[in-house]
Amino acid sequence: MRILFAGSPAIAVPSLEAVASLSGEGFTLAGLLTKADTPKGRSGKPEPTECAAALGAMAAAQPIPLLKPEKLDNAAREQAAALNADLLVSFAYGKIFGPQFLALFPLGGINIHPSLLPQYRGAAPIPAAILNRETVTGITIQRLAAEMDCGDILVQETMPLDGRETTASLSGIMAKKAAELLPAALRGIAGGTLRATPQDHAAATYCSLIKKEDGLIDWNRSAAELDAQIRAFDPWPLSWTTHGELQLFVLKAEPLKAESTDNAPALPGQVLGKDKDKGILIQTGDGILAVSELQYRTKKAQEWRAFLNGARNFMGVRLGNNN
Repeated sequence: MRILFAGSPAIAVPSLEAVASLSGEGFTLAGLLTKADTPKGRSGKPEPTECAAALGAMAAAQPIPLLKPEKLDNAAREQAAALNADLLVSFAYGKIFGPQFLALFPLGGINIHPSLLPQYRGAAPIPAAILNRETVTGITIQRLAAEMDCGDILVQETMPLDGRETTASLSGIMAKKAAELLPAALRGIAGGTLRATPQDHAAATYCSLIKKEDGLIDWNRSAAELDAQIRAFDPWPLSWTTHGELQLFVLKAEPLKAESTDNAPALPGQVLGKDKDKGILIQTGDGILAVSELQYRTKKAQEWRAFLNGARNFMGVRLGNNN
């Protein structure tokens, strides 16, 4: 079976490597379809996706075709058709496949989605699960369908959440799990033994792309909600507030139980003091947020004690645009 793998970010790299590792079982990585190079860093120099970079290392012994079209147009379809792939395997590619593109593959296509479909269809299922403080999430391998994330389910596995995951840490877990599940799914497709289960479309929930401005902290929200936001937006776009005219990123924090402090009532966003074990204590709309790592824009990230050594008169200030 010849496979065209479509993927772009780091979360898809282990699955790409898993496909390549099956070469001794009658599977061939026919090529990689990934997004075009994009400007990164301060230099703005175009750089390849993480999947493209990984392919370069994998293809040292034997070149593997790399496709990175700007659009999935006629030219892209011609490039893909020339690879004679039987199956399309997609994981976080970043573009929608139209019917003409999917028709190139005799066995159709499958997609890896890091949620328990039909829950959290869309572009940001991992942050969504953290934002909504789910206790369980999972990963799904589904048939590619005309509508995004609506295909029949081939493989699904649940995983518990302990409430301290970040998008960065949970993405790493999902990447590893996907790579573990994918080979068996491919063997099942090749052998005709894998059975598909239709999704319950009436139970579907959705998530949308995260925007940079979503990172602004609203101190009127509860400490539990802000803790979830901070974890969900790590590593991007990060959560931030203002200290006077300065932008201040809150990188690590945790909510405190009401009995953990006896501070007098304060306004949301007010810095109450510090806890020697938990960090800087900040009042929210409901509860107190203990912040352990912060970073001023253009400065380096600091553990809370080091931060306070350089941030004079921080105690008692009210963070946010209501100073």
